[in-house]
Amino acid sequence: MAIDASVLVLNGPNLNMLGVREPHIYGSLTLDDLEAACQERAEQLGLTIDFRQSNHEGELVTWIQQARTEHDGIVINAGAYTHTSVAIMDALILAELPVVEVHLSNIFKREPVRHHSYITGVAKGMICGFGPHGYLLALDAMQRILGRD
Repeated sequence: MAIDASVLVLNGPNLNMLGVREPHIYGSLTLDDLEAACQERAEQLGLTIDFRQSNHEGELVTWIQQARTEHDGIVINAGAYTHTSVAIMDALILAELPVVEVHLSNIFKREPVRHHSYITGVAKGMICGFGPHGYLLALDAMQRILGRD
């Protein structure tokens, strides 16, 4: 399959600690393991991905702004910024790209503060609660959204 679309896969704060952070919630895969799985799925789908992580809100906003001209879509797990960042929401609106929101855990089965997402209103859809497999589902969804299925 020809590679014909580029997707930015963004990971927010504390996701660099996957494999160590609360493995009963997030599993034992590391962020590097997750990136490798996403790269493999992207190749199968004919997508290229730019996989990034930051603990800094401003850096995530800058990357989203750059995506407007460098990528065809965004898959985002904004971590805790999902529930707090109007700045990330505004950047996603400004990017004018399709967005798929993903979370490793089911945010609706967790603390009430995690039940609201500023990203959901901007995203084509949200995938949560399926652990690392959710990222693969998000890439599948993005391929369909971009009309490359």
